[in-house]
Amino acid sequence: MRYDIRFSGSGGQGIITAGILLAQAAAIKGGKNAVQSQSYGPEARGGASKAEVIISDDEINYPKIVNPDIVISLTQEAYNKYAVDLKDDAVVIVDASMVHEYDNTKYTIYNVPVITTVSKELGSSVSANIAVLGVVNEICSIVKHEYLLDVIIDNFPARAAENNKKAYNIGIELAKKALGE
Repeated sequence: MRYDIRFSGSGGQGIITAGILLAQAAAIKGGKNAVQSQSYGPEARGGASKAEVIISDDEINYPKIVNPDIVISLTQEAYNKYAVDLKDDAVVIVDASMVHEYDNTKYTIYNVPVITTVSKELGSSVSANIAVLGVVNEICSIVKHEYLLDVIIDNFPARAAENNKKAYNIGIELAKKALGE
């Protein structure tokens, strides 16, 4: 088992945090090998950013992703910049409200309204990155949901726990809709 996952979005959307949380859930809770790396423009907020996570049963010899098999893009700029060199059978998850131009002929595309749904249901898009984790984990079955929720709860103040659980579950429900369940 090996997953090469690239999260991408705009600086300030919590993409890097999402990558860190997924890597922790896989390594600490799931007992897998995991590495996480990140990249963002000099503007930090507003520019395209990415977080890459490799999760594997085997040893990971190179910490960078060459050909991702899962890409998540929360903005058009991030999609244009980071949804490249994908494996032929890649899964691409894009935010329906932010990404409108994408290649749906070569890859399995899930067009999911993460940001607008989280904003509407929770009153703010601050937890959209947590919802993204619910979406990608439900679609791709990377780690057990309980592992990811445990790591999310452990990494945020107690006052954020309930909101983050709601956001994660919103992501799961959005994924189920995208899968036609």
